[in-house]
Amino acid sequence: MAPAQAALFDGMPAAEQRHGLDVVADLRAGGSTDRELLIAGLLHDCGKDPRVRLVHRVAWSLGQRYGTWIWQASRHMPTFRTGLAILRDHTERSAELALAACCTARTIELIRNQEAPTDDAGRLLLAADEAN
Repeated sequence: MAPAQAALFDGMPAAEQRHGLDVVADLRAGGSTDRELLIAGLLHDCGKDPRVRLVHRVAWSLGQRYGTWIWQASRHMPTFRTGLAILRDHTERSAELALAACCTARTIELIRNQEAPTDDAGRLLLAADEAN
């Protein structure tokens, strides 16, 4: 990993670092050796920040599962507007940070498309992310 990428990882919240390491471990356990995929697994959530709490994640997941009305309703509670906006925008923000950290174009695209994969590597990333 390049120094800029390592610095990006070091700047992530501890929970996101742990999650990235777990995603990489899952990818490796499945036989993945693709360096760009592994770096994407490590950095895919670098655009999140400490303001995102468990309650925001639960509301986000419920909205994905049952409909956006949950997000609309929860936005009226304190901190939820910010937390949900960070979750909504984190894939693009993560891709921008990966670009600034000199990641390859493929790694950036894996990060950008993590919720709607466009290839087999992206589907592996999504599966590992959802498993962790």
